[in-house]
Amino acid sequence: MAKDFNSQYVVDGYDEHIRKLIPGYDVVHQQIKALLQTYADEYAHVLIVGCGTGYELGYLLRSFPDWTFTATELSETMLDKAKHHIHSLNASHRVEFVLGDVDQLKPGQIYDAALSILVTHFVDYSNKPKFFKAIYSRLKPQGLFITFDLTKIKSDQELEVLKHVCEANGLTPSQSAAMIERLDDDFYPLSESETFEQLKLSGFDSVERFTQILSYQGYLAIKA
Repeated sequence: MAKDFNSQYVVDGYDEHIRKLIPGYDVVHQQIKALLQTYADEYAHVLIVGCGTGYELGYLLRSFPDWTFTATELSETMLDKAKHHIHSLNASHRVEFVLGDVDQLKPGQIYDAALSILVTHFVDYSNKPKFFKAIYSRLKPQGLFITFDLTKIKSDQELEVLKHVCEANGLTPSQSAAMIERLDDDFYPLSESETFEQLKLSGFDSVERFTQILSYQGYLAIKA
């Protein structure tokens, strides 16, 4: 059964659960911060596609006090949680929240960078080209796109390794079994080669993988 991200129960437990579910969750955010420090402008405006509960957004707001952000989210429950979190940081004036996808952004608004962290693997295969092209169209020249997602699992052994790591991080055996069942319901993962191909076809000039933790991979793409 697919997870309901409009459920208040699911949303309230998300930040704790995601650290058990995603190997190296905090390390990945440290890497993303380092990439932004290296590639983005001093006063960047960053688009976060699928901001979830706002953890990632809050982390970046604290890290880059001169930056502004636009954050999209399809789940109103998630977006409300993110708004509350950012309000608690006294940073609401630096964020524009949008309930919807990239198509709902203001016409003509472009960004120095865009992030899609643990979001793209939820986008249906048929919609991924449109998804990538929409993000590409919203970036300034030399703008960067950072994505980190589950990629295609190639064997039963690879799946078993992921299960063991998640249980070591705190998932119960029943929760890890539910995670495996959800892979077919919720996820539309690309392989490494398919990711490169789709990003290149979307217009990105430079694409490279910046990290891999088991079946999760992160990519940095630069707009020509």
